[in-house]
Amino acid sequence: MPLKLLTDAELTAFEAGRDIAAELEESVRQMLAGETFAVPLPPVVAARAKTGLSQAAFSALLGVSVGTLQAWEHGRRNPSKAAQTLLRIANDTPEILRKYAL
Repeated sequence: MPLKLLTDAELTAFEAGRDIAAELEESVRQMLAGETFAVPLPPVVAARAKTGLSQAAFSALLGVSVGTLQAWEHGRRNPSKAAQTLLRIANDTPEILRKYAL
């Protein structure tokens, strides 16, 4: 599910209520205490990363524009069923797609 984009007014209100220094201090405290956690990559990003290809090379291989790939990676759009199949192949056997990289 894509994230809800904030309006300019909502973003301004959110930023005005933040205490960046306190947020950074809390982050450092968590790191020092070993309270870190990994944030999983979106599936499209993970599949591309496994191939080791740039966005330009990966999008060319899939036959889509870089903008389309970026929209998938940021969750603004969903890949077609055919593209989802290629992404599963890239995730499961990246060497297969690398073999056909332009």
